[in-house]
Amino acid sequence: MFIEEKSNPGLSNSAATIRDYDNKHYMHPWEAMWVEDGADRTISARAEGIYVYDQNGKRLIDGPGGMWCTQIGYANKEMADAISDQVMQLAYHSPWNTASEPSAVLAKKLADLAPGDLNTVFFTTGGSTAVDTAIRFMHFYNNRLGRRDKKIVISREKAYHGSTYLSASVTGKERSKSWFDLDRENAILLPNVNPSIRPEGMSIEDWCDAKIADLENAIAEAGPDNVGAFIAEPILASGGVIIPPPGYHQRCLEICRANDILYISDEVVTGFGRLGHWFASKDVYGIEPDIITCAKGLTSGYLPLGACLISDRVLEPITGKGQEDIMFSNGYTYSGHPVSCAAALKNIEIMERDGLLEHVREVSPYFLKRLHALRASPVVGDTRGVGLVGCVEGRIAAKGDRLALDHEFGNRVDRKCEELGLIVRPLINMCVFSPPLIITKQQIDEMFDILEEAIRSVEAEAEEGFA
Repeated sequence: MFIEEKSNPGLSNSAATIRDYDNKHYMHPWEAMWVEDGADRTISARAEGIYVYDQNGKRLIDGPGGMWCTQIGYANKEMADAISDQVMQLAYHSPWNTASEPSAVLAKKLADLAPGDLNTVFFTTGGSTAVDTAIRFMHFYNNRLGRRDKKIVISREKAYHGSTYLSASVTGKERSKSWFDLDRENAILLPNVNPSIRPEGMSIEDWCDAKIADLENAIAEAGPDNVGAFIAEPILASGGVIIPPPGYHQRCLEICRANDILYISDEVVTGFGRLGHWFASKDVYGIEPDIITCAKGLTSGYLPLGACLISDRVLEPITGKGQEDIMFSNGYTYSGHPVSCAAALKNIEIMERDGLLEHVREVSPYFLKRLHALRASPVVGDTRGVGLVGCVEGRIAAKGDRLALDHEFGNRVDRKCEELGLIVRPLINMCVFSPPLIITKQQIDEMFDILEEAIRSVEAEAEEGFA
């Protein structure tokens, strides 16, 4: 609740005060170094179900589902009670020298849900640290096998894997200029796999062949003895919901196996129901990777938690008798945090009991139908989606700075949608959607009706030259 008069500035403040504190003292992720008069961000005051309410009590559909993560929706009382109960039972323990029931039970549950023989779970603080752990494990693995040169990670343009040093180094957001140092010496980015950019007249099968050749050529050029891992999101989420051509992942896995390269499947976005399954690797794309990273939907965003799942096949040669003095010296103060693990267990329980995976498979065809209908607009260049994740890509037919026009499209759609009651997440000229998995068909209509109106408004403004 926001009030103008306050007795304790740390507990209850006016919206103006909160915005002032936010602008002056809080450096947000991906923050611009200067914005005239401050960023003027919407203040999220509360949330329930699929809706977020701003500082004025205005209701907004959460189109991106927070950051691809609010699977069971907001204000779930069962989740709140489970978190509260665990706080009072055991708020923290050191993962270095003690165990706890929540982390042990969750590790077993994830091993049961994961495909194939991914039976060992390393808990992290989120997606970036899960990816960092996966890459560090690859270093450790190859060092233990005496292959100290086998360290290069192959990733892809448009990929997003995180903001820690190693995860950022294998991220391929080529339109976002980075002022950070990155370990590009040990990272190779393959060209864009998006089928919609293939040359006119090229079949989808030929496009897949070309993308597989990109991987084969990269391995041959670097040398198989120097390549340690291939990391791939089942779909490139933050890159604009890019869906590789059919058969791509299976063929990439075959190439990795043939060259003794670890296949890391980054399921930070696609895991926990986003595509209608616990994990997309096996159930959607038919592969059993060596490592899976996950986070986000693992707790439905209620608390931070990530995990790195490692296969028995990979662990077998570096564990067992004779390895007593060998230590995987990687970890975090909050690895296996009992409250976060309790939240994840309750999240999985709710999803299983309420049939959320089945619900996603039921409503996603309707979600995608409404999404693809937006192609009728001349300012929409493409739409892409699978499960309950989608992207609308704008394309303004005007002369001028292409990047500036693309930003203008995204910003205008964003402003109009918020005015009408919908949060979108503009990624330059793309608006991405990953609503809470509890969304109904009626709410899908509500969401896309607003988006259609916003796009019509931007279409009219584009005809006037964005005056």
